[in-house]
Amino acid sequence: MNIKKILPILLLLFSFNFYAQGEKMKEKKEQIKVLKVAFLTTELDLTTSEAEKFWPLYNTFDDKQFELRHQKMKTLMKRINDGGLDKMSEKEASTFLTQMESNEEELFLLRKKFTANLKTIIPAIKIIKLRKSEEDFNRKLLHQYRDKGPRK
Repeated sequence: MNIKKILPILLLLFSFNFYAQGEKMKEKKEQIKVLKVAFLTTELDLTTSEAEKFWPLYNTFDDKQFELRHQKMKTLMKRINDGGLDKMSEKEASTFLTQMESNEEELFLLRKKFTANLKTIIPAIKIIKLRKSEEDFNRKLLHQYRDKGPRK
């Protein structure tokens, strides 16, 4: 068979495969988000008034935090995992380190601003409970993943 006829078919099949994987990731992320909302709702015991103001603020914060961690760090980590670390000059490493520190600082400032905004909505004790609950949820999620193991 002619390669010109096979190539478009192969490209089409690969593109469907990548699309399906992207959809699975979105689906998993949504499942985790639903579980997290349920967990935090139970742990924080928000009043109706608090919940109305809290959830839009939290969702905005969570989305921005996800973007910072996973999109920007993904780019940085790709460089490390591609073996580029061994071939990196001192100047490139310094620039890379500055980018990593900048990302961490941006995450810190995002959290700080979020906490300041929360202080106008919920009491400080619930903000502390939120931090603890987020850590508990992440730990629980990690244990579940570890117990089930990566599926092949």
